[in-house]
Amino acid sequence: MNVLLTNDDGIRAKGLRALYAALREAGHTVYVVAPMSQQSGVGHSLTVFEPVRATVIEEPDFTGTGVYGTPTDCVKLALGRLLPQKPDLVMSGINAGANVGPDILYSGTVGAATEAAHEELPSMAVSFDSFSHNTAPGMDLMPQARHAVSLAERMNWSAVGRRRVININYPACPLDEAAELCVCPQTTAVWKNVYIEREDPRGAPYWWLEGEIPPASIEPGSDKDLLNRGHITLTPLCFDFTDRDGLNALRCMRLQG
Repeated sequence: MNVLLTNDDGIRAKGLRALYAALREAGHTVYVVAPMSQQSGVGHSLTVFEPVRATVIEEPDFTGTGVYGTPTDCVKLALGRLLPQKPDLVMSGINAGANVGPDILYSGTVGAATEAAHEELPSMAVSFDSFSHNTAPGMDLMPQARHAVSLAERMNWSAVGRRRVININYPACPLDEAAELCVCPQTTAVWKNVYIEREDPRGAPYWWLEGEIPPASIEPGSDKDLLNRGHITLTPLCFDFTDRDGLNALRCMRLQG
């Protein structure tokens, strides 16, 4: 396959490099177009009021294009200008930190995959439930990367449906210690709005979002629940925001003045 690879942690992130190596190892042609800097939490945002710039990065075992922009910029620029042909698959990740439940709305990793899905391309977002794997010297994500590539190869994409993202999350443990893969829904639980207040060296306050989901609000059998219990989770995502029940209810109302 011809694969477009991107992420939101930046082009030098270990997770992206692991997926790159695993895809190449499996014989696929890989085009990397990824942000030059950390873009976590930017969701599906797009650069529109300034130019998007890019630079080619060539290393002994890696070649890619770094974009000074968001993950969505990367996918749009790749598909619109940079790639010699339309890819067969778009993979985004491996992200540092899980993308389950409400994370999906904020995630640049999922945002990039969503942009590809909107272009009718098979699309997969891949995450690992730890924020330390990009900095831990001994952390090896090649087993997870190989597993994700194998899943992408075995997926019946035509059966998945149009404009879908396959969202994969790996638990924070070696792959051979992970529980079986579970196909599951995302949790409807949300982050609690807790901001930790601190002071900078000049005495001015600043706030840091805690970003935790209260355990009691997590539905059993959901992505967050199963990931917490050590399972690999797979959730198909769609992004048609129309509320069909609400649409029918509103049509029955007398709303004309």
